[in-house]
Amino acid sequence: MNIDWKNLPFGYMKTDYNVRTYFRDGKWGSLEVSSSERIDVHIAATSLHYGQEAFEGMKAFKGKDGKIRLFRWEENAKRMQMSARGILMQEVPTEVFRKAIYKVIRMNERFIPPYGSGASLYIRPLLFGSGPQVGVKPADEYLFMVFVTPVGPYFKEGFKPVKMLLTKEFDRAAPLGTGRFKVGGNYAASLTSMKKAHEMGFANVLYLDSKEKKYIDECGPANFFGIKNNTYITPKSDSILPSITNMSLITLAEEMGLKTERRLVEEGELASFEEVGACGTAAVISPIGKIVDETGKEFFYGDEPGTISTKLYNRLLAIQTGDAADPFGWVEIVE
Repeated sequence: MNIDWKNLPFGYMKTDYNVRTYFRDGKWGSLEVSSSERIDVHIAATSLHYGQEAFEGMKAFKGKDGKIRLFRWEENAKRMQMSARGILMQEVPTEVFRKAIYKVIRMNERFIPPYGSGASLYIRPLLFGSGPQVGVKPADEYLFMVFVTPVGPYFKEGFKPVKMLLTKEFDRAAPLGTGRFKVGGNYAASLTSMKKAHEMGFANVLYLDSKEKKYIDECGPANFFGIKNNTYITPKSDSILPSITNMSLITLAEEMGLKTERRLVEEGELASFEEVGACGTAAVISPIGKIVDETGKEFFYGDEPGTISTKLYNRLLAIQTGDAADPFGWVEIVE
């Protein structure tokens, strides 16, 4: 196997195995191991017609000691359960989730990038309605599966400031809708605006709330944060996916002596931030150097990552890779 670990894109690469289990007749079956990249899906599956689908994104890291580390998997299990409840799917029990991710990591160990490569093993748990319905109602059968692929940085720039397009033309999710669930429909709703942003030379899109077009909402496929006056500030909204990375950064910011606030953040406040960034599993932190709205108004934060963002990024990454102690119990060693 000849992989250029240091130059991996954030994309899909075939690995050896994935794992699957079905919910049928009121119970989850045993885990099945497959080397196939295909799924046999009923033509009337609710996932295809009514969007009954949810997924998670996680990473495993190989440390300097050669051990494989998994970061806060229980939070991913909880979030997938929340997503399942949100669109009336069968919840995956935490123990089934754990067994599946552990098994798929162990069976694809040769694809875990080496320590120091800047790459990681991306883990994708997926749950969807596999049972047929023609009427609009939940399926009675579900498939839960997990596959993995080695990935490089989400943004090709790596830990470098990116440009974001602030849009009022598009909405990502409606108030009281599915924005807080990790379901595919939210990402489908963002594709048109992301395409426009990419064509204009931006890394991604910063959305405002869809009700008042006044408050900062989601930041593409990530959460937004801003730093000023020694305070880490992130938006509060029922339309925002509860990011496990953001939750972790809040804890680390407090450990560093910063105040933290999760609250409404008005668009007009953008000019007052000293640093801003996007955070999530894929990018960890992507510093934002410039935000431009559709009228051409610019908010500039610098050509280099901010001091606090850099410290937070390095601290979180060091815990994930085992380079620093984990006082929070976030990391598990995959034996």
